[in-house]
Amino acid sequence: MRQGPLLVTLIVGLALIAIFFIPHFVAQQIQTALLDWANVVYAFAMILGSVSLLVLHGTKVRAGGAQAFYSMTTVVALVVITLAGVFQGVEEGTLVNWIYNAVNAPLASTMFALLAFFIASAAFRAFRARNTETTLLLATALIMMFGRVSIGEFVWSGFPPLTEWLLDVPNLAAKRGVAIGVGLGAVSTALKIILGIDRSYLGKA
Repeated sequence: MRQGPLLVTLIVGLALIAIFFIPHFVAQQIQTALLDWANVVYAFAMILGSVSLLVLHGTKVRAGGAQAFYSMTTVVALVVITLAGVFQGVEEGTLVNWIYNAVNAPLASTMFALLAFFIASAAFRAFRARNTETTLLLATALIMMFGRVSIGEFVWSGFPPLTEWLLDVPNLAAKRGVAIGVGLGAVSTALKIILGIDRSYLGKA
């Protein structure tokens, strides 16, 4: 019985890998059906996560304490937005759309505005020419800042082209390296799960 989930994971994983490299229309139909099943599983996972969230914060509300107010806010927000989305939808003019525009969007803007001050403080501490690496980091940051504002072109006309070169060559190369590393990590993790080496999704280490 314990080997059932491992067998299902192995079969589905190998099937998805094989289907990806098979251009036949039957394989593509099977892939579409499997993706539809994945959407169904995702929907049930959302329901399970919502119930788990309600149980967790409901327990905190009943226990009381300094954090009970925040748990109550989470529970009320989850219930109200879920019910409003189910009965009204999320189109323009609905309650969910109004809450998003009047509450969520301003809060997100506020968080990003506060984050700018933390970034500036961290940059001030990090961008100190203590060694070669931090000197290069400081020089690159200054070039990027001057190249991205209008006054930089008045200071030196070469700032904008230099900024574009930094973005298109060194930055893009680093991003590709990170993307390759992430891809290899994802492949290795997927193989460990498919082959049953990693069983953490079963609640086992």
